[in-house]
Amino acid sequence: MRKYFILPLLLVLAVGISAPLAFAQTTGTVKGVCKDMDGKPIAQAEVDWTGTESGHVYKLKTNNKGEYFSLGIVPGKYNVKLSKEGKEIYHFTNVPVSLDEVVQDFDMKKEQAALAQGQGMSTEQAAKAKEAFAKAEAERKTVGTLNEKLNAAKAASDAGDFETAITTLNEANQIDSTRDLIWFKLGDAYRLSAPKQTDPAEKQKRYEMAATDYQKAIELRGASDAAQKDPENNKKMAAYYNNLAEAYSKANKVDDSVANYNKAAGLDPSGAGTYLFNEGAVLTNAGRVDDAIVAFDKVIAADPTKAEAYYWKGVNLIGKATLKGDKMVAPEGTAEAFQKYLELQPQGRMAQPAKDMLASIGATIETGFGTTKKKPVKK
Repeated sequence: MRKYFILPLLLVLAVGISAPLAFAQTTGTVKGVCKDMDGKPIAQAEVDWTGTESGHVYKLKTNNKGEYFSLGIVPGKYNVKLSKEGKEIYHFTNVPVSLDEVVQDFDMKKEQAALAQGQGMSTEQAAKAKEAFAKAEAERKTVGTLNEKLNAAKAASDAGDFETAITTLNEANQIDSTRDLIWFKLGDAYRLSAPKQTDPAEKQKRYEMAATDYQKAIELRGASDAAQKDPENNKKMAAYYNNLAEAYSKANKVDDSVANYNKAAGLDPSGAGTYLFNEGAVLTNAGRVDDAIVAFDKVIAADPTKAEAYYWKGVNLIGKATLKGDKMVAPEGTAEAFQKYLELQPQGRMAQPAKDMLASIGATIETGFGTTKKKPVKK
């Protein structure tokens, strides 16, 4: 049996055991335990058994103890590969499967020891295996150091010490500048530090630096094969675009902000209401009334229960009101927008302003959408 060491696993997570097949009399059983270099279970990993002769492929999963198991394996020889998040860790070749139970463990510490002695390998194979192990060990140490930097930066940011966070994250980038999360957190640190700046030029510079860092994070994550296999990738990318959009809005780059809020909404439909609401707020603050109304209509389409979207749509509509004599005439839909807000949030923080807006255009305040509240009779 020939063995090749690829990469040790750095993170341990948990998954459920794979569902077994059931052909007891004509098929075999395989099982095993997967452990990393520290002897910890390798959970949420994939163990693929690929028949070298039959072509059968069995894709198994490890549980939270690093165990995998399956019935119904057709007898023959198999290449067995252990991988995590799309990256191969180790594999065995020509593992025989009979009608008896086959135990094939993956013990990275044990395999490392075998590699150190070059067991079962040619000189060239042993040299390559040792080189791969050395690279993997260097990666493990790098990841450990970067995690320490991230944790330290988070602690500093949580305490409002953004300057220390920025310094720490820049140190992390000097160690390895290919990690999207570090760039994203650096963008956060610059963005959150900007309001503390008394010099307007420095404040603007910080927002622009934040935008540059977010763009770098997006670029790196978009080019990462591992990230593309992450089921949460679109949500994470949407968060990156959302923060980039906010940095642009603070830097008074409204069109760039809107474009990136739209990208976030497209990537994460479940959060589209929030991203589009942010877009509407930016457009409202920029005085782009018509665009803001369109944005809030999109929010309402994505989430008809978001009361604030109706309120701010009404605010923008009332901004288009005209005067006829001493009477304010608001565009069609203005009263309905405020009334819908009051229906959804009768005691909301914008309830009184909504009522004041309705009064200013001579509209009736309603307790429910389409239900008129009678005014009290003055005595």
